[in-house]
Amino acid sequence: MNLLYANDAKGTYPPSYYAATATPLDAFPVHQGQTTADICIVGGGYMGLSAALHLAEAGHDVVLIEAHRVGFGASGRNGGQVGSGQRLDQQTLEKMAGRENARRLWDLAEDAKALVKGLIARHAMPVTFRPGVAHACWTDAEVRETFEDTDHLAKHYNYTQAEKLDQTAIHALIGSKAFKGGAIDRGAGHIHPLNFAIGLARAAHAAGARIFEKTEALSIRHGGKPVVQTTSGAITCNQVILAGNGYIGIEPRYAQRVMPINNFIIATEPLGTRARDVLSEPIAVADTKFVVNYWRLSDDDRLLFGGAESYGYRFPDIIKAVTKPMLEIYPQLRDTKIDYAWGGTLAITMNRMPALMRMAPNVLAASACSGHGVAMATMTGRILAEATHSQSSQFDLLANLPQPRFPGGAALRWPLLVLAMTWYSMRDRLGL
Repeated sequence: MNLLYANDAKGTYPPSYYAATATPLDAFPVHQGQTTADICIVGGGYMGLSAALHLAEAGHDVVLIEAHRVGFGASGRNGGQVGSGQRLDQQTLEKMAGRENARRLWDLAEDAKALVKGLIARHAMPVTFRPGVAHACWTDAEVRETFEDTDHLAKHYNYTQAEKLDQTAIHALIGSKAFKGGAIDRGAGHIHPLNFAIGLARAAHAAGARIFEKTEALSIRHGGKPVVQTTSGAITCNQVILAGNGYIGIEPRYAQRVMPINNFIIATEPLGTRARDVLSEPIAVADTKFVVNYWRLSDDDRLLFGGAESYGYRFPDIIKAVTKPMLEIYPQLRDTKIDYAWGGTLAITMNRMPALMRMAPNVLAASACSGHGVAMATMTGRILAEATHSQSSQFDLLANLPQPRFPGGAALRWPLLVLAMTWYSMRDRLGL
């Protein structure tokens, strides 16, 4: 079964809160026949659109193809959080990559947040960046670890925008008695994710990139002039960028290091005056579960709550799957109506760091920002654009991180991941 069509109708956004409140965008044409370009980009999410924008602004002839609509995948369905740092904490990265490279990765992530805010402002996107992301801890041990990380960032990275929260403070901020403490990062924030993708598409198109929707990439014929075969033609180019995230299936060697998984979000009815009892400030939150719960209020005071994962082709009963962890945190919302429920497919790696690879001298692939995609996928798009025409130290920094294959290779990675994730989900339920 093709993941592109397992849960979604071709060429339409899923019926999410984001789609219901998105800035209208006329459809781009379907690719037809034979086309030539300097660079062909496969995938119309943050990464592909950012690459297209930066390449077009640099004067390159760019074609971007998207199987559905721009922002259709994880870019238009995620929690909207623009987080600080990488998916792994800095102390872990220091052990993995050394202090110097860990510092470079931190600076890269800080630049990524600035890039998102800068693109929103420069292209007058209909997107508001709201500051503040809280980290909510379920256990005393996690609170100690979070406090240690906060101190480490202040001491070694001069990052002072993260504030430690004891149990009283986090209860006052989040309105739930479930947590022992945590931290609030005022340098991070959250946005409307689909409107940001639409803004990137408009900017790339205005810069001269040719965007085609409802155009699936079927295969790549490698060589001095790669050819991307589509459902309705072919694109001959000098270089290819693969930016399909969880849907990137046309390069089996890459698939060994990347796993598609599904994640889900629900949106309640507007909470009205009850909204301030859920979040006393307009911040976003993520907790310390292995299968992370994350939430924030919408502009019209709905609770957007994400959580639960699945690892097969078909989505489960989303409302049932996500309501359970929501009510564990906010039992006072038991009788609240759910107006929207949607899921999406994203990509993860074994170590939860982005996977960048040069598949051939003129074929680049990247995906799997593993929950930090709003900022890091946008930045990675710029990095890929740079790597097509010059040596990129930032590409090498990310590409040289140890990136193990999933056990069992492309064929067995999925059932083995299911076993592993079932174990971690059990640990979450038991509070281990």
